[in-house]
Amino acid sequence: MSVAEVIRKKITEDFAPSVLEVENESHRHSGPATESHFKLTVVAEAFIGLSRVKRHQAVYGLLKEQLQNGVHALALHLYEPAEWASIQGPPESPNCRGGSKAESNHN
Repeated sequence: MSVAEVIRKKITEDFAPSVLEVENESHRHSGPATESHFKLTVVAEAFIGLSRVKRHQAVYGLLKEQLQNGVHALALHLYEPAEWASIQGPPESPNCRGGSKAESNHN
């Protein structure tokens, strides 16, 4: 099972989201890892009444094993259903600025 599939399974089982998008953004970052950077968009009633920090803590706690074993970064976009209904979707991820893909200012 791929890392993305594991993430999808865990999020689905723990939060029962109405919207779940797991986007592998590893290709946008330097290094050889093919499953190291993910963008997650999760809409779940489980987030109702939780601050953004508490939502992030819940997801990081759930994915602790993946974060200790190859997942370098998670871009988390976590919404209550009412919040999701009032926006146009998650923001776009910025381009990688680190490692070998960074633009050099040296001459």
